[in-house]
Amino acid sequence: MALIKFGGGVIQMAGSIAGNTFARNRYGNYVRARTKPTNPNTERQQTVRSALATLTARWSQTLSAAQRTAWDLYASSLVMTNRLGEAMHLSGYNHYLRSNIILLQSALAPVDDGPVVFELPDQDPTFAVTGTAGGQTLDITFDNTLAWANEVGGYMFKFQGQPQNPQRNFFGGPWRLMDHIIGADPTPPTSPDTQNVQFAIAETQRQFVYARIMRADGRLSEPFRNDCFIAA
Repeated sequence: MALIKFGGGVIQMAGSIAGNTFARNRYGNYVRARTKPTNPNTERQQTVRSALATLTARWSQTLSAAQRTAWDLYASSLVMTNRLGEAMHLSGYNHYLRSNIILLQSALAPVDDGPVVFELPDQDPTFAVTGTAGGQTLDITFDNTLAWANEVGGYMFKFQGQPQNPQRNFFGGPWRLMDHIIGADPTPPTSPDTQNVQFAIAETQRQFVYARIMRADGRLSEPFRNDCFIAA
């Protein structure tokens, strides 16, 4: 479904209508032919679909009315941004899925109680990545004095993008969840964190990586990213 913003005509569009896909990058709005993705039904896809099905049933059958109300209150207190850059509110159910799918993907326990702090976790301004082709590893640098790293139940989830040619400046996917860094177990994690790659890397390639922070109460940050050129 496309989002359309009207003014003295159509000001901006995002999404697909018929055979066209509308989007925006740093140079402005653009349109391209819509491509229908294939469904390889990979193990990773099955994991996400299973997590979605599990959480949907859990929301309706396991959570109490008070827990659902708490997620609804959290959702109504947070202003999110849609693809047009406009303010919007998700539902409590949406936030429950947003926070917990990534936990189930990582074989971690879901958080059922709605957060009582009505703000997203801060991003990490020190987040950086370097990579070596010889070791097929990425080193993730982060600030281990942040709150998530000093509480049990805090995590940083790391995602690797498919490696690109060195001249590539934009990247929107595909991404793969690599792993997570565990906070305070019982001491804060050490930076940098060395991570085996999910996509094979080669010297001079440009590697994009993003991360999200999860607080112990289930609040999940917006993604923040960094990139590097792969060393030998």
